[in-house]
Amino acid sequence: MAKDQMTPIERLTAYNQGDPIDRLPCVPIVGNTAARVIGVKVSELPTSGKLLAQAQIAAYRRFGYDIIRIFTDLYGQAEAMGAVIHYPEDETAYLDKPALTDISQIDNLKPADPYKDGHLPVQLEAMKIAVAEVGKEVTVTGALTGPFTTASFLIGAENLARLVAKNPEAVHRLCRLSLETCLTYAKAIIDTGCTPSLTDPMSSATIISPQKFKDFSLPYLKELIDYIHSRGKGVTLHICGKTAKVWEQMADAGADCISIDNAASLTEAKEKVGSRLRLMGNVKPSEIMLQGTVADVRLAVLSGVREAYNNPKGYIVASGCSLPTETPFANIDAMLDAVREIGYPITEEKLNLLEQRWSK
Repeated sequence: MAKDQMTPIERLTAYNQGDPIDRLPCVPIVGNTAARVIGVKVSELPTSGKLLAQAQIAAYRRFGYDIIRIFTDLYGQAEAMGAVIHYPEDETAYLDKPALTDISQIDNLKPADPYKDGHLPVQLEAMKIAVAEVGKEVTVTGALTGPFTTASFLIGAENLARLVAKNPEAVHRLCRLSLETCLTYAKAIIDTGCTPSLTDPMSSATIISPQKFKDFSLPYLKELIDYIHSRGKGVTLHICGKTAKVWEQMADAGADCISIDNAASLTEAKEKVGSRLRLMGNVKPSEIMLQGTVADVRLAVLSGVREAYNNPKGYIVASGCSLPTETPFANIDAMLDAVREIGYPITEEKLNLLEQRWSK
């Protein structure tokens, strides 16, 4: 694996300022694949801040990518508010029971204390350790689940869908409670020295209409992002699935960068909102990163770079979503190696030459 000329923080700082860089920033979104780097089971990470930090630091050092994300699953805030989460021995956690069986129980809900409730203290401990150990060379982020998605985990996705149609006021109450937890957790994340990394998959246009996004997601996202900005931090916002119909609203919410799922088009995103925010994405996590060959990964990276390297607000090479746990290390290496070989500045001529070579 080639050695980079710049540290991740040097690279991103220079890129933001329009100064020379050695290569584009690159973020294979490594989640529980980090467990494989240190040879532990996925279920061990959510219960030990030290182990979670060790895994994510080891993964960063192993692959050399540009942003560390302290993350195990999307349910931390909902669990801290009463949802029941199941932790398989060696797979990513999933929602077992929402906090509420009926909206009439909403008065029983209270915002979470990130220093006491659920596994949030473990996440914060991992963030502190990572910042102390590598924070001078690489940005460390803490995963933060958006208000609408957290609301869906509190009442259940099907119940939330019914409430959106029949009892919108109750949905707003749920979103407000979720937002209060998001705000206190965002404060705690920033207080560790980390930057919140915002994910809101249930706000996808695959799930709710753009009008429902405007009603139930945008106001709470904007308030959360405004707070993060007030603390001097930028915001990357990831929403899964097809998001083209809400890109403008994601920009209106204040996102500085949007992470594009592989179900969406980088070219279209560049045309629609590229003058407003940075783009990040969107190599397919399963078809390419998990199941593809090294050659497949290289060509997918090149395709994304060709689409978005000239985005007015910049571009970060990344997977379209978190990598599956069993993603081969060779494919993560291939993503970074491809970005290093493409280098910077980027020309169409160089991309054409690399495509010819890598297609053989």
